[in-house]
Amino acid sequence: MAAPPHRPDCSRLSRLVGICLLLGTLWEIRAEQIRYSVPEELEKGSFVGNIAKDLGLEPRELEERGVRIVSRGRTPLFALNRRSGILVTAGRIDREELCDRSPKCVVSLEILLEDKGYQLSSNAHFSLDVQNGADGIKYPELVLERALDREEEAVHHLVLTAFDGGDLVHSGTTRIRITLVDTNDNAPLFTQPEYHVSVPENVPVGFRIVTVKATDSDEGANGEVTYSFRKVRDKISQLFQLNSVTGDITILGDLDYEDSGFYDIDIEAHDGPGLRARSKVLVTVLDVNDNAPEVMVTSLTSSIQETSSPGTVIALFNVHDSDSGENGLVTCSIPNNLPFTLEKTYGNYYRLLTHRMLDREEVSEYNITVTATDHGTPQLSTQTHISLQLIDINDNPPAFSHASYSAYVPENNPRGASILSMTAQDPDSIENARVTYSLAEGMLQGEPLSSYVSINSDTGVLYALCSFDYEQVRDLQLVVTASDSGDPPLSSNVSLSLFVLDQNDNAPEILYPTLPTDGSTGVELAPRSAEPGYLVTKVVAVDRDSGQNAWLSYRLLKASEPGLFVVGLHTGEVHTARALLDRDALKQSLVVAVQDHGQPPLSATVTLTVAVADSIPDVLEELSNLEPSANPDDSSLTLYLVVAVTVVSCVFLAFVIVLLALRLRRWHKSSLLQASGGGLAGVPASHFVGVDGVRAFLQTYSHEVSLTADSRKSHLIFPQPNYADTLISQDSCEKSEPLLITQDLLETKGDASPHQLVGCTSNACV
Repeated sequence: MAAPPHRPDCSRLSRLVGICLLLGTLWEIRAEQIRYSVPEELEKGSFVGNIAKDLGLEPRELEERGVRIVSRGRTPLFALNRRSGILVTAGRIDREELCDRSPKCVVSLEILLEDKGYQLSSNAHFSLDVQNGADGIKYPELVLERALDREEEAVHHLVLTAFDGGDLVHSGTTRIRITLVDTNDNAPLFTQPEYHVSVPENVPVGFRIVTVKATDSDEGANGEVTYSFRKVRDKISQLFQLNSVTGDITILGDLDYEDSGFYDIDIEAHDGPGLRARSKVLVTVLDVNDNAPEVMVTSLTSSIQETSSPGTVIALFNVHDSDSGENGLVTCSIPNNLPFTLEKTYGNYYRLLTHRMLDREEVSEYNITVTATDHGTPQLSTQTHISLQLIDINDNPPAFSHASYSAYVPENNPRGASILSMTAQDPDSIENARVTYSLAEGMLQGEPLSSYVSINSDTGVLYALCSFDYEQVRDLQLVVTASDSGDPPLSSNVSLSLFVLDQNDNAPEILYPTLPTDGSTGVELAPRSAEPGYLVTKVVAVDRDSGQNAWLSYRLLKASEPGLFVVGLHTGEVHTARALLDRDALKQSLVVAVQDHGQPPLSATVTLTVAVADSIPDVLEELSNLEPSANPDDSSLTLYLVVAVTVVSCVFLAFVIVLLALRLRRWHKSSLLQASGGGLAGVPASHFVGVDGVRAFLQTYSHEVSLTADSRKSHLIFPQPNYADTLISQDSCEKSEPLLITQDLLETKGDASPHQLVGCTSNACV
């Protein structure tokens, strides 16, 4: 756009280029200055200004006067249309190229209007400037209108023609030869404005990636080119090396695609005097699979409850691989035998989820290995370990190791003795697994079980609170409860059978014969006609212990006539060992010992007095014929024997009379009398002998005695002969055909006691 001559300074716009035109003429020294401003980057031929109009001339005048532009620089920026007198752009104008970063950018142009005088052959670089000397002579001067370039044209040939001023113009010519001397007016020129190169990131140090090349048209030192980095960064100087002479660029350090996949390197070429040219080397680093995947856990739950539902999120993590392409594609996996699953959410994010219900008692802690593997060649992988703790829930009751327990405690145990240790296991943890023990309430013989035993609530050890007596308590049935301390607590029960073991703490107890309460000694009768093996009497004993402790054996400790009597080892029966002789004393004294088989064994003794005679009168007669004994004990014994025989005879007589009366009275009612064939009527008269009105049995009969300690219904039974059992059973009593005498009947007969009646178990019963 044209500007008038009075337009202000051409630097008013930062993106405008100021044009200062200096117009001169060749016929007189006169100049005028015109200023224009034009934006950069205008198309070629764009309007700048109207020279003819601004000078006040017609356009044809400019053409006639040989108007031309004289500019400095190798490339003309503007052109003048001689016919129209309009100044236009000769090409694109780059302000930065012209003025770099200067705040003002001004281009000076000279427009010359020629005067006809001397004439120079047509050329693009020179013009004539005719100067008027002081003597009035005109001197032509050769003026350089355009910069010369030796590299384009080293020698210029000009023809100068001089014209005279006559009507018939005469002229003369001369040749001008101009030889250009080289100056450093050409900067080096790279063969490529940009060099593109691709190199794998794993190339070794010293590898040559590219060679840059620049040429200079100048001669000599002006044409010698060297290379260097321009504004090199530290990173580039550490990775690349440039040979200043050859232009080879080699690898100086290790390349890393993940650090930088592209490098833009500025290169300068310098000639000798210092002109420069620039180029770029664009290095693309090619990725290789040299990076394993990276796993970054962004969210993690270190513990969950064991009853968590399937699908519970354990961890959220991101997977990244710094490589590219297939090398950067990553697949994640976990072992198949774990109750977890991986789920890809979005992008490179994964979730670790529970796949099924978990059980802390089965597995309390999981160490989950997440493996991230890329798709490169060779494949690279990374493992990440996630630890997961299961929080216990009280879902398991305590469990005993056995379905039931049995324990044994010896009787007479000390109080507080440990009996049994019971343990229940709870697979839960902490408070849920802390077990306490207790006994269920119950009663035994009217007393609570807690008065017999107790259990330590912490250890499960069972203790005895009392000393047990096998003869009173033989076993206890207990229920033990194990409870945990969870919320709510869980419990389980188990039965415990506690057996009391018998100890040999009871000596044998002799039931028969029993000693009279008045201090006398019971008397047994043995006829002098008794054959060897004759049953004289039987010692009956019991032991309140059990088992081996109650097994009894009998033996004869002492006898007044050794070898006359023997005692059955297991039956306690006293038999004659030989036939009785006349010389044998009337009174025989025997000491029988009863011993159990316990450890240590316990025993009891009983003293038996046996009267050797065929009948009671014989006994009395022989007793009366006995000389008084000098021994007071023998006198007392004789007195006791006489009294005993007399009392027994009286009681037996009364018993027979009462029995016969009762039998006759109840004859028609009693089936028992019918079955027995008339009571004593069935006994032959020959079996009785009379002594002073007292009858006694001469035949041998064995008697069974049935006693109860707390009953008034004791029985005296006369069963079949030769009865030899140690203890009387109820069955044997029922099978016999007894002659019964009840306790009630005996009480009606005066002072006769059951013991005195029971004592009639000898061969003759008075």
